[in-house]
Amino acid sequence: MKIRKLHPLLNRNYVSGSLFLAATLVLSAYSASSHSGDTNPSIRQKKGTEEDIYATDAKIIARGQQVFESNCTACHNFLQKGIGPELSHVTSDVPAGWLKKMIRNAPEMIKSGDARAAMLFDEYKQAMPAFPSLNETDLDAVLAFIHSKRKMEYATTANDALGTPVQNPIPQKIAMSGLQLTLDYFATAPATAQANPLARINKTLKLSGKKDRLFMLDLRGKLYEMNGKELRVFMDIAKEIPSFIPAPGLGTGLGSFAFHPDFYSNGLFYTTHTEKGKAATPDFGYADSIKVTLQWVLREWKVENPEAPAFAGKGRELFRVNMVSPIHGVQDITFNPLAKKGSSEYGLLYIGVGDGGATENGYYFLCNDKAHVWSSILRIDPRGTNSKNGRYGIPADNPFAKETGAVGEVYCRGFRNPNRIVWAPDGKMLITDIGQTQIEELNIGKPGADYGWPEREGTFVLNPRGKMSVIYPLPQKDAALRYTYPVAQYDHDEGKAISGGFVYSASAFPQLRGKYVFADVVNGRLFYVENNQLALGRQTEIQELELQFEGKQTTLQTLSGSAKADTRLGEGLNGELFIFTKSDGKIYRVSSCSSVK
Repeated sequence: MKIRKLHPLLNRNYVSGSLFLAATLVLSAYSASSHSGDTNPSIRQKKGTEEDIYATDAKIIARGQQVFESNCTACHNFLQKGIGPELSHVTSDVPAGWLKKMIRNAPEMIKSGDARAAMLFDEYKQAMPAFPSLNETDLDAVLAFIHSKRKMEYATTANDALGTPVQNPIPQKIAMSGLQLTLDYFATAPATAQANPLARINKTLKLSGKKDRLFMLDLRGKLYEMNGKELRVFMDIAKEIPSFIPAPGLGTGLGSFAFHPDFYSNGLFYTTHTEKGKAATPDFGYADSIKVTLQWVLREWKVENPEAPAFAGKGRELFRVNMVSPIHGVQDITFNPLAKKGSSEYGLLYIGVGDGGATENGYYFLCNDKAHVWSSILRIDPRGTNSKNGRYGIPADNPFAKETGAVGEVYCRGFRNPNRIVWAPDGKMLITDIGQTQIEELNIGKPGADYGWPEREGTFVLNPRGKMSVIYPLPQKDAALRYTYPVAQYDHDEGKAISGGFVYSASAFPQLRGKYVFADVVNGRLFYVENNQLALGRQTEIQELELQFEGKQTTLQTLSGSAKADTRLGEGLNGELFIFTKSDGKIYRVSSCSSVK
């Protein structure tokens, strides 16, 4: 069995402040690799020695569980691979002495030439930080807890009901398009941390109206107005919401923002942000027996002067949602920019709610039907009052508005992590969905549609009740289940997490017009599909764009100096294409598009 690559979002840059997370990353990777038939005695569990001894005292294990839940559960569990690998075998496969050395000082282990440490560094392109302050008691306790959760046997790789796992979901490689984008350095976002990612810049948005303005957010709580190449703070949400938390990363913080289409007359805009678990009573919760790691909150803000360069005004909470873990939260909010004033669509807010990590933590039932809010795109009228809490409205033409037992706010569902929602000029609603371990998706939004999660990933079957690291072919009678499938998809041979973009509509680059341009978060590769070819029921070919900077062909990994470029795309005031990398906070503007000679 070959070493499985970690999900790309498991990067210590995303989890600043998590003491043990990077350590468990390495332990887990080691565990997976130990089943490949490696017989090196220096890296296999030594039976009958002191290295086999893990405490069994209930108080020590409880202390270890507290350390684990405080620092590790964002990415690791004992059921299946999520953002990071599951840990059910690590203490059976790896000597405790080696584990302790690696946790305490992984960089030193790599430097010393330790074969396993070097292999892991080469595989994952990063070293976990040293933890010299981790005391022996806590270290022993957390290892005891992990050991108490071990499984003695592996699940089979075949499933009688689902068939044989698919080994290579999409064999055809993404082709080069023959087009090359020239990048010009534009600006560097203000650093909001001392270590990577220096600036968690995540979204740009054009405000149209009396005066066109461009805004960009940093997940750590800053909403900037881009005045030329200068980023000026428009709002610091930490000053407005004392309970705001940006940790541990993984998409948490100031998640998204959207201006009401009548902003210049009513002064209203909207944000999502994270707070600690059980900070307040949720509008969407679940059984008390399930952990609440944090809450996502949707707020409405009313500014005193819509033309002012900085926020001054008041806010009110619309709703809050419990999340099992910090991942896959409320990733995007937006209004349909094509909606005309006076239409039923005008002024309705769309909200992308991920599964909150519920599926990979064993609570898939929170995500698999229209009776729950998770894994859905919601559609609300923020100026209405007919919701259960009376703070917003549920549009009468929402597909489940009048259905007993359904969440009336749900517009469509079945997404793991719907990270971007945009509209093409021809009216198509386009939704990107970051996958688990195999498939990245681009979908056309359709009211009432079910896109399959957690029973489907792309055009493949997933088993949320078993090992989610494998996928299976669709059954012969799949059409009867009425799932809606992606219109474009790629597997993890090509990238690890889709970064949503937009359909280029400006006139500067005719060769790009009508193309939906997007990227991969991790490796920074730029792709496109032809918008006029996107249609439900078929897959559209993805093509890759080459990049040039200062006269040389390059990649965003090279430009950022990081194996994880952490790429995002944005649209400028005049339809310009901006590309930015969170790892270093750099913002680039595309200055030309040409055919490659």
